[in-house]
Amino acid sequence: MLSIVILAAGKGTRMKSSTPKVLHKLCNKSMIEYIIEEALKISNDINVVLFHQFENVKKVIENYPINITKQDHINYPGTGGAVLSAIKNSNVKNEKVLILNGDMPLIEADELKKFEETNADIIMSVMKLNNPSGYGRVLIENENVKKIIEEKDANKNELKIPYVNAGVYLIKKEILEKYLPKLNNNNAQKEYYLTDIIEMAVNDGRKIKAIEVDEENFKGINNKKDLAEAERIICNRIKNFWMKNGVIMHLPETIYIDANTSFEGECEIWPNCVIKESVIIESEIRASSVIEGAVIKHSGVGPMARIRPKSELIDTHIGNFVEVKASKLNKIKAGHLSYLGDSEIDEGTNIGAGTITCNYDGKKKYKTKIGKNVFVGSDTQLIAPVVIEDDVIIAAGSTVNKDVKKGSLAISRAPLKIIEGFYYKFFGKKE
Repeated sequence: MLSIVILAAGKGTRMKSSTPKVLHKLCNKSMIEYIIEEALKISNDINVVLFHQFENVKKVIENYPINITKQDHINYPGTGGAVLSAIKNSNVKNEKVLILNGDMPLIEADELKKFEETNADIIMSVMKLNNPSGYGRVLIENENVKKIIEEKDANKNELKIPYVNAGVYLIKKEILEKYLPKLNNNNAQKEYYLTDIIEMAVNDGRKIKAIEVDEENFKGINNKKDLAEAERIICNRIKNFWMKNGVIMHLPETIYIDANTSFEGECEIWPNCVIKESVIIESEIRASSVIEGAVIKHSGVGPMARIRPKSELIDTHIGNFVEVKASKLNKIKAGHLSYLGDSEIDEGTNIGAGTITCNYDGKKKYKTKIGKNVFVGSDTQLIAPVVIEDDVIIAAGSTVNKDVKKGSLAISRAPLKIIEGFYYKFFGKKE
């Protein structure tokens, strides 16, 4: 077994955000969570080192089975100082330590397992780039790593080296314990670099090997552009997973599905849909619909519908331009142009076009309950709190502001008044 240390203490100034870098989200999940979840697939000893906005980051990850360490950033800033904090706190239990970065959400567990297949005192990841700008360079001779140079400290010749440090290492614990206390901050950033251990180990004749890794998967997130590119990759992974498990997607490149959505049975998703934090069970989500925080069972939604959080649809048809919020709909039809908020509507009920539940009085929200086999005519306003019992007809254009008993007709209309000849009087034209 190996221990894993995840470095997540940095501020991430290039993100130009008040949000800590590792809490920026991709497909509705923070990047640090992706790293932790992959790490847990290969180790039960996960150590996360935090500093910047310590409490905020801790709240997001503290429910994972991990150890959380606060870096002694004042005395030991930098990556070397972060690992030293984890070692000093005796959180690292195993003899081999895999060191990851909290801003690399594209790494997968299968790639990390490859580090254990190479035998050396230190194993580090490298990428060969046509344009290595922005990365530390790695000097390799006879397949052995000789030196790592941070870009800010590299000379002109060193900047020409195509191999760059991908930022992931497997290091024996005894090497960390020996060399971390020897680090110094005599560099441009005045930080303690973990990479300086490489040169110390080389000078002592230690065996250091490099693993060439895929640039896409080991790419770090440094700015909002990187974040967008990584989210595209993760979203494609999510969609590919669900398509392989039986979900039909039409033009999947136009569909957004987040990391917290699941599908059961044969579902069908049409173009330009957005689905977040939802459970979709044997349902069809038609074009340009948005589903957020909902459960959809054996139903059809859209096109161009919006199902908002805390909604549950069972055997229900929701048509175009219908919005549902915090409602439970059981075997009903709402074909078009309606708002159903804070409601419970039972089977056999038909909701006419233009119907709205008036659930908010400016201070509080109230519930609308509609029973079975209710026919709600078009352009109806249901002013909550209100209960419509079974087998009720509500006439088109009605405003319902009190409960309606079973078997009743509810009608609220002003008498139609016709004034003959008014058109000609108004416009000044002759008949």
